[in-house]
Amino acid sequence: MMISPRAVLALILEGESETLELKKSTGELKEAVISVASILNKHGAGQLYFGVKNNGTLTGQTVSGQTLREVSRALAEHIEPRIYPHVEKIRLEGKDCIHIRFSGGEAPYLAYGRAHIRIGDEDRQLSARELERMFLGRAKDSLRWEDEPSDKKVADANATALRAFMKKAHAAGRIGFRFTGIKATLNKLGLLRSGRLLKAGEALFCKENPVEVQAAVFAGTDKRTFLDIKQFKGGVFDLLEKSETYLKEHLDWRVKFGGLERQEIPEIPIDALREALVNAV
Repeated sequence: MMISPRAVLALILEGESETLELKKSTGELKEAVISVASILNKHGAGQLYFGVKNNGTLTGQTVSGQTLREVSRALAEHIEPRIYPHVEKIRLEGKDCIHIRFSGGEAPYLAYGRAHIRIGDEDRQLSARELERMFLGRAKDSLRWEDEPSDKKVADANATALRAFMKKAHAAGRIGFRFTGIKATLNKLGLLRSGRLLKAGEALFCKENPVEVQAAVFAGTDKRTFLDIKQFKGGVFDLLEKSETYLKEHLDWRVKFGGLERQEIPEIPIDALREALVNAV
């Protein structure tokens, strides 16, 4: 995104902040690399300028192709996980400067093997406990497949399935609002981010998705010989219904007579099977 020189100057004149670092020259390259990692650890994105004092005064500096390569190389070689910043030469009030835009979502970032975090306009080294907490948070976030954006569009969601789910959930008192259209309802359910369907929404309400169930009856306990096997695809609620039907068809049942009524009793309680299915899917 292009920013006008006037807007850049206005930003610089405000001085350093939690997302903006200013360096007089590339003689402070090591300190700049640490600042980039610090800002990433706090905000995930930021900017840095070489050729500007920390109070916003433009000094400029000599900028050649070799200078830009040295800056790019330092950022690539000394920050882990690796980032891919945009490094460019810009001219402000007749003076050459270097502008760097950077972003990343894999905190914690280490600079020269150490982790820092941005506090105001300073870079403070993280303690071992803080660093451990960030690593655990990254590991936890990486497991959240359902929170990732889906390739499916909102229009791919099955309105009938969504409407049926909302009707049951509202009747059970689990959700306090009703179906008001696909997009609005998905948004209220937390299944959209920036207008995009999340993978959780895809799995729940899209007929075509990567979730599937295999159901089988084995001849023995070694699971080598199949007497019957089926594969089901579709939304999660549809999978649960099909799986439950399959189990009911392959269970042993007994009949209990009492008075004029006949009661069919499965070898395993259906409620228990249903709970196991929900946990599995």
